Amino acid sequence: MTRRQVKKLKPTKMKTINDTVLVIPNSTGVLEKNLRIRTILSFALIPLSGFATDIYIPSLPSMVTHFNINGPAVQLTIVLFMISAGLSQLFVGSLLDSFGRYRMSLVAILIFSLSSFAIGFSNRIELVYFLRIVQGIAVSVIVVGKRAFFVDMYSGDKLKNYISLFSIVWATAPILAPFIGGYLQVWFGWQSNFHFLGILTLAIFVLELLFGGESLKNFKPFQVNSILHVYSGILRTRDYVYGLTIIALSYALVVIYGMVSPFIIEHVYHHSAVLTGYSSLLSGAALMVGGIISKSLISKSLTSKIVAALIIQALLVSAMAITGLFMENALTFVGFTLSIHIASGFVFNNCFAYCLGRFTANAGVVSGVTGGSLFVLASMFSYGVINTTIIKNQQQLAFVFLGIIVLLGVMFALFTREQRNQQTQNF
Repeated sequence: MTRRQVKKLKPTKMKTINDTVLVIPNSTGVLEKNLRIRTILSFALIPLSGFATDIYIPSLPSMVTHFNINGPAVQLTIVLFMISAGLSQLFVGSLLDSFGRYRMSLVAILIFSLSSFAIGFSNRIELVYFLRIVQGIAVSVIVVGKRAFFVDMYSGDKLKNYISLFSIVWATAPILAPFIGGYLQVWFGWQSNFHFLGILTLAIFVLELLFGGESLKNFKPFQVNSILHVYSGILRTRDYVYGLTIIALSYALVVIYGMVSPFIIEHVYHHSAVLTGYSSLLSGAALMVGGIISKSLISKSLTSKIVAALIIQALLVSAMAITGLFMENALTFVGFTLSIHIASGFVFNNCFAYCLGRFTANAGVVSGVTGGSLFVLASMFSYGVINTTIIKNQQQLAFVFLGIIVLLGVMFALFTREQRNQQTQNF
């Protein structure tokens, strides 16, 4: 079909299970010759939320000095971003399903870029707090739209394959971001981290202008009652909610380490920010390894995989705590954490793919609810743990990890019970 023929097509209506869907031909068009480029750009933007937090982790102690504040006050910049991004994702999915992905994503990318430059030039922590909230909203539009892009453009085994790659691609952020941020901190100071984010997203903005286009074909009417009905149906699905809690707790293991490791490595073990960057890089690599292992075992039973991963995590955390009694240094601290994060990446990848694939008819909403709830739950839980416990060495971190793994076991037991109940009802 030629581009001229596409333009002549008229909108038609088609019925779905939940509501009426307006089928609108894509006037911008996702041309086949650009589909590969657009897929690459979408994958490039999926880790943006991680880049926005992890790149300046090595700079947290330096920001404490610059703004003359304490550790929790600068850690709040991470928490505010995560909560903002999480809450926004809960709602932007329905907007993207009604008004399209492309233009909203373009505006969000530009806002993120400009706010990154503004943070780099700021001397007031209150302004940084505000801009991080703005960035969280922008990132939610970008990431939800790009995840939904794959559901728009692909189906079947190819879609399943791409979804299974999400957490692996997402893990590139904690691999590359703190590694880059550690060197930027040493060479140019904490501000350069945000300048880097601004330049990176501005370049992607230009590429989106050149090669981008609308991927959504079925524009759903923006009807509040219908949208609330979809949200209600998703959040009443118990196995989905339990799976969501599992990925949030798995991510919290990583977030907690990211928040406390700079202070332990730089203040307790007396190493530089570069080592903090390397440790976060290895942590991200561990998550990716866990995701790759998960992808290679995609045909295996979900229950047996998760149970094995949780048992391995519990054994590793126990060894971490016992080792801390008689030997503790940066090597043991980072080494045990990396092995635990491999199992976390494995659990995260399996359950994240399960949640995203649970409601394919409402890709934007499910993408938003999953990503948003993940960020909100993980950030609130992590910040709560950090402010109610003392984590200044390897053993204390191990005890916190052990408590989270126990919660993971409880949630997975509820998850499997709900799956059995559904199988019984279907039978």
